[in-house]
Amino acid sequence: MTKRLYLLDAMALLYRAHFAFIARPIRTSSGFNTSAIYGFLLTLLEILEKEHPTHIALAMDSEKPTPRHKVFPQYKAGRQQIPEDLDAAIPHALRFVQAFRIPILQVDGYEADDVIGTLSRRAEQEGFSVFMVTPDKDFGQLVTERCLMWKPGRQGADHEILGPKEVCELWDIDHVRQVIDVLGLMGDPTDNIPGVPGIGPKTASKLVRQYGSLEEVLAHADEIKGKIGEALKKYADQARLSKQLATILTDAPMEVDWDDLRTSEPDRDQLRELCEEFEFRSIARRVLGEDLKVRPVQGSLFEFAATATPSGTAKTAPKKKAASAQPAPATAPSIKPAKRTIRTIEEVEHEYRVAKTRDELDELIRQLEPAEVFCFDVETDRLRPMYANLIGLAISPRPGKAWYIPVDSHGVEAGLGKEALERLRPFLTDPKRTKVAHNAKFDLLVLKRQGIEVEGPLFDTMVAHALIDPDQPHGMDDLAERFLGYRPIPIEALIGKRGKDQLSLTEVPLPEVAQYSAEDADVTLRLYHHLKPLLQQHNQERVFYEVEMPVLPALTEMEFQGIRVDPETLRAFGRSLTQKMAELERRIQEMAGMPFNLNSSRQLGEVLFEKLRLESRPKKTRTGQYATDAATLERLAGKHPIVALILEYREMAKLRSTYVDGLIEAIHPETGRVHTTFNQVSTATGRLSSQDPNLQNIPIRTELGQEIRKAFVAREDPPSGRRKPKWLLLSADYSQIELRVVAALSKEESMIEAFEKGLDIHAATAARIFGVPLDQVTPDQRRQAKTVNFGILYGMSAHGLAQRLGIPRSQAKQIIDHYFRSYPKIREFIDRTIRFARETGYVETLTGRRRYLPDINSANATVRGAAERNAINTPVQGTAADMIKIAMGRIYQEIKQRGLRSRMVLQIHDELLFDLYTPEE
Repeated sequence: MTKRLYLLDAMALLYRAHFAFIARPIRTSSGFNTSAIYGFLLTLLEILEKEHPTHIALAMDSEKPTPRHKVFPQYKAGRQQIPEDLDAAIPHALRFVQAFRIPILQVDGYEADDVIGTLSRRAEQEGFSVFMVTPDKDFGQLVTERCLMWKPGRQGADHEILGPKEVCELWDIDHVRQVIDVLGLMGDPTDNIPGVPGIGPKTASKLVRQYGSLEEVLAHADEIKGKIGEALKKYADQARLSKQLATILTDAPMEVDWDDLRTSEPDRDQLRELCEEFEFRSIARRVLGEDLKVRPVQGSLFEFAATATPSGTAKTAPKKKAASAQPAPATAPSIKPAKRTIRTIEEVEHEYRVAKTRDELDELIRQLEPAEVFCFDVETDRLRPMYANLIGLAISPRPGKAWYIPVDSHGVEAGLGKEALERLRPFLTDPKRTKVAHNAKFDLLVLKRQGIEVEGPLFDTMVAHALIDPDQPHGMDDLAERFLGYRPIPIEALIGKRGKDQLSLTEVPLPEVAQYSAEDADVTLRLYHHLKPLLQQHNQERVFYEVEMPVLPALTEMEFQGIRVDPETLRAFGRSLTQKMAELERRIQEMAGMPFNLNSSRQLGEVLFEKLRLESRPKKTRTGQYATDAATLERLAGKHPIVALILEYREMAKLRSTYVDGLIEAIHPETGRVHTTFNQVSTATGRLSSQDPNLQNIPIRTELGQEIRKAFVAREDPPSGRRKPKWLLLSADYSQIELRVVAALSKEESMIEAFEKGLDIHAATAARIFGVPLDQVTPDQRRQAKTVNFGILYGMSAHGLAQRLGIPRSQAKQIIDHYFRSYPKIREFIDRTIRFARETGYVETLTGRRRYLPDINSANATVRGAAERNAINTPVQGTAADMIKIAMGRIYQEIKQRGLRSRMVLQIHDELLFDLYTPEE
């Protein structure tokens, strides 16, 4: 058996993991940033599970000075301070390493690079295959046929294996030993290795390829013309020193017994404790095959369970439709978990019953009559409500008690399900009773398709928690464990794991479905009692009751109505695209001088880089094929006209598959309309998002994108001969809503005046910035002003503006300075908002919606800058999002109260689309 040694570069991997999640850090419920630990563990588990190492070790730097410091005391001087969150996480990451029983290797006076370099060379001599696990490309100098780099992938991509060939391509050199020659010439600012001033990576590689080594480059410095030659002669000694500093040592004084590095089974008890401590549920399930005991907040609500005796032992499951948000960079500071024992349905008192007879239904109605607040939960055979069939309905009139009403199930009195829905209708439509649900829109839509319009006060526990603690998961399972100290049994206990053998709930025995659904309703009602006071504590009552709950029935109605899409228009556009693609394909193959498959990355790469030779050293993927991704092609666009045609071909192919074919497939077979799903809790600013399909992302700025939008049509085609159509598709949007909001929030009189006069705000801004009369503003000046107007809302710097406009940084800075001189109160608003965020840890919209910014006081400038940009943008974009939600709720009620036939059918951020019944104009 081949001996496989994996050597992990600890700090490089932890740094990479920390910054991989920098935009949306992963935090525990108490706010501790676990991004570095979690990302590191994902890499470690990928190696252990897929690579099957026989030996493994982790290398750490020494805190003592290294031999490099002795020859160059400034080595690594001026390095940016390690981010405090990462610094705090490192010791805990090492605890996990110890729990996996992986040796941690450290040698006084030597870096981790030297430890890995030393062990790599020794292991090769002992017949090992060595893999250096690191994102640091400097390790390329150590690569041989038996010692490879194992480079973790980015953003979910596969890892890369770099051998001598790949290293040479990466560095643009002829041999791996030349890595240190290139480093000697170009230096390394990260480690404060000076190199030769004026020589960058491309020049260094070119010189090393030409002369063979740094020493030979310096020996031929007289032949090299211009400033480069002068710099080489002037800084020759510095270049030699830099090469010495960049060389990884392979003779560190260390004794290692290979048997000590053998892979072994982890310490399960220690791993379990660590996963519980850092709330790594998925890691625990992956490694230990078991669920965790988590740490819910103080006071389990199941402690005041009803005194009725427990019923049955049927398996139950969490609410299958509950949304779960991704970890986000905020956590509500007042929710502090306390360690408690997690209980399950077998351990709590409850009374769950099934209404299988009319007598039992009568008993349910009697229990429900005095309830001012009750919870309802539907069960369906599918997860998409517009395609789902109703199986049953659960009702919980008070904590500890719940009923399940099967709509159509064997053993139930004939017709009872339909009768039960009718008898429950007065309760569901009562304007005085509060109806509680988790992810209520799902339940509302399913019942609406049954002809029942749920009315009156609504309380969605998922939305409530998203406002209280926006950065934690909002699924019912998570909330039950966290707030109630209770773990519902996974739905897999009823229907099995995903796959072809998974059952439908219709195939599960009635007692089990009943227990499952009744538990959902009971748990959700208990969550209501816990979350309702927290809304007040967190000052979220206004946004919950005035924004989110009123828009809930409006969203339900919009999803129910859907929007008409003309399939023939799409098909005609699809045929047009196909013809254009065929013509492009012909022209591309003509330019290539040969027929080939444009959809084959391999064949395309061979044409571009072997036949047309667009690059002498083209980049390759991990599988050895030439890279032909969009970024590569855009970089090559100026080198040959074929590239622009290939990009155009790909754009058309994407339009055809995503929008033409995708929208046709999304047309509901019964309604003939497209029904999207709107997400209320998926964004930090409160903006709605759309999925299945995403109708908020249809391109409209290009001619091709406008063709797709033509397929969205009014409810009915006008009969021939009718002078005026009966239905029109009406679009109404806010004009420059975010700029109006920032003008109002900042109280900037000049911008407010421009809006009140109905001026073109971008032209008005350009006139002030460039000091010209409004009627003399040029299109280019207006374009620049527009970029600044919106860029300021996102914290755009002079560097960012320069890149966006393609102008020098000095000019971009001058434009921004003029902007703030023209609108001084916007500058004050930005400063005031950041100051508020630093003092409180959050920012908020006009309605009080909060976004927590735990990195706002970070010592790391990059991390802090990202938080500051969010601080500026969130009150503006979030207020605009709240405004259109308020409008949607009011429009829905107005349409309903007037009994209009017109319907609101789609929201695209600041735009609303209506099916307008023209007689109602």
